[in-house]
Amino acid sequence: MKTSTPVRFLGIGALAMALLTQPAMAKTKRAPRAAPGWSLVIHGGAGTMSRDKMTPEREAEYRAALAAALEAGSKVLREGGSSLDAVTAAVRVMEDDPHFNAGRGAVFTWEGRNELDAAIMDGRTRAAGSVAGVTHTKNPVLLARAVMERSAHVMLAGAGAEEFGRQQGIEQVDPAWFATPERQRQLEELKANQKLSWFDVDRKFGTVGAVARDKAGHLAAATSTGGITGKRWGRIGDAPVIGAGTYADDRACAVSATGAGEYFIRAGVAHEICARLRFRGESGQAAADKVIAEVGKLGGDGGVIVLTPRGEGVFSFNTSGMYRARANSRGVSEVAIFKDDAAKRK
Repeated sequence: MKTSTPVRFLGIGALAMALLTQPAMAKTKRAPRAAPGWSLVIHGGAGTMSRDKMTPEREAEYRAALAAALEAGSKVLREGGSSLDAVTAAVRVMEDDPHFNAGRGAVFTWEGRNELDAAIMDGRTRAAGSVAGVTHTKNPVLLARAVMERSAHVMLAGAGAEEFGRQQGIEQVDPAWFATPERQRQLEELKANQKLSWFDVDRKFGTVGAVARDKAGHLAAATSTGGITGKRWGRIGDAPVIGAGTYADDRACAVSATGAGEYFIRAGVAHEICARLRFRGESGQAAADKVIAEVGKLGGDGGVIVLTPRGEGVFSFNTSGMYRARANSRGVSEVAIFKDDAAKRK
């Protein structure tokens, strides 16, 4: 039986009205979006840390030092600050703390100097800045950030980097400010027994770093180091090399590394992890574990901290320990040192 024309138009009109009103109805039923959160992950180096070789007093000192750096960065993020400001604040605290091999407390070169490297990267724009081989800059991370924000360059080194820093008003200090008795002892031990390696006298890869996600969802990474004990000939490791020891990209992740720098450079560790997240859809933990496994196959040791755009903060390392901590807007606040160490709330 044929449907009359008026009835047909009536049916079409009713359907059109239903379609027009459906989005509005759906909009009223949609749950409110959760407020954006923040996350922060830091590290103070990886190596052969073990409970039987670390006194309780020494362990407490390192946990307190990590907690102070974590709080410095967390405070920035809690108050609505940027991820760049947060990683800068956290790394700056560790540069000023002689427990870590960055800034004050950096290891000595063979000639008895402290040569410092640092890098920072903005995941929102992929702008980056780094410095290498500086000897008078109190906080190399601030100089790296100045390179990123106030120059047309990405990496500056040595005397030129420090000339730029002085022109930009970055604080300079006498090189003696970086020296500590323990680092001097390590150099003397290395020279007295040349069968030892730089790793044997320090027992860890001394680098500090931070990765952050701010409330706006932007990522940033920063890394700073004094390198390795007894280094010579202007050696530079992975920390200031964008894509090796430091990388941030809002589309993928933020990474800061610590380890045998030559291997991390060869593997392009930081960028490789981000590429796995972006192009293969791997989780932060899976990508980090796979890349650190590749470093191990090459013969290198060390670790990374990784933060994803969703705020997932993870660690991966192939050593027996790694000074590390993380916090976020959901109430997590953890500090850990040993491989089998369940992260302890500070």
